[in-house]
Amino acid sequence: MSLIKKSASFLALALFALTTTTVIAQTYPSRDITFIVPYAPGGSTDPISRQFASQLAKELNATVNVENKPGGSATIGTGQVIRAKPDGYTIGLSSNSVLAYQPLVNKSLTWKSPADYQSIVSLVDLPAIITVKADSPYKTLEDLLDAARKNPGKIRVAVSGYRTAPDLVIQELNKVAKVRLATVPFTGGGGEALVALLGGRVEATSGYAPTVRAHVDAGTVRVLASFSKEKYALFPNAESVVQAGYNVTLPADYGVVAPKGIPKDVLDKLVAASLRVARSKEFADFAEKAGLILDIRDPKEMDQEMIEYKKTFSDLIEFMNKKE
Repeated sequence: MSLIKKSASFLALALFALTTTTVIAQTYPSRDITFIVPYAPGGSTDPISRQFASQLAKELNATVNVENKPGGSATIGTGQVIRAKPDGYTIGLSSNSVLAYQPLVNKSLTWKSPADYQSIVSLVDLPAIITVKADSPYKTLEDLLDAARKNPGKIRVAVSGYRTAPDLVIQELNKVAKVRLATVPFTGGGGEALVALLGGRVEATSGYAPTVRAHVDAGTVRVLASFSKEKYALFPNAESVVQAGYNVTLPADYGVVAPKGIPKDVLDKLVAASLRVARSKEFADFAEKAGLILDIRDPKEMDQEMIEYKKTFSDLIEFMNKKE
C-alpha cells in the first residue's frame, strides 16, 4: 500500500473514531442509568441518593433507577459500580469510609486509590450523632463516657456496619477520650441499628439525622451529642463533642463514583450535570432541611480529599491495632 493510501486510511479511521465518540456523547444517555446505593433502604443515605438521582434525571432527561446493594460495609455495592462497564450507565453513591478506609483493611478490593475508580462529584458531609433512648440514664456525653470508663467494653453503641463511618467516629472518640465504647455493627444499616436501640439491645447508636429525626420528633429517642465543632443546628439541644472537650468530627463524606475508563465526552457530560445538581438551590434547600453540610468538589478535588482521608484513617487503624 502506498504512503498516500496509508495516510488516507489512517485519516478515515481517525475521522470515524472522532465521529463515533461525538455521536455517543450527543446521544448519551440513550437508556436508563442505574444508580447503586451500597447501603440498606431506610438509612441516612436514602434521602441523599434519591434527591440526587431525581435531579440528575431531570438534568440528563433520562430515567435514573436507584438500586440498594448493601453488604460488606458498603463495599459490595461500591465494587459493583467500579467493576461495571465504563459507559456512563452505572454510577453510584459512595463515601470516605468505603473509598479511603476499606482499601487499607481489605486487600481483596479492586480499588486501592482514586486511580482505580472515577470520581464524579463530592456532595455532602453528614455529621455523626450519638443517640440514646428518651428514658436513658445518660443525660450528657460525659455521663456516657464515665459509664464506659467504669465498665470498659460494656457500653454498647449500635453502628451501621463494621468499620463504616459511624463505627470509625466512635473509634476516634475512644482514642481521644481514652475510653472503650463497644461498637455493635448491623448489616441492615442505620435503620436496623436504631431498631436495636429502641429494643434495648444497646445503650446508644452512632448514626445520622435522616435516620433518627422522626423518632426524635416523636420523643422516643434523644440526641446526646453531635460530632461537630459547634452545636448542630438540626438538634440545638444536643452537645457538640468538640465543645465538650473531645476534638472528634470525622463526618460521613458522600459522593458519586463510576467505573474508570468512561469516554471523555460522556464523562464530561455526566460530571457537568452532576455539578449542576450539587450546586442547585433545590439541592441546597434539601441539604439544609436534612441536616447535611454541602461539600461540593469536582473529580480532581474529590480525589485529593480521599487521599487526605486515607492518611487520617491510617492513623486511626494504628490506634485500633494497638488497642486490640
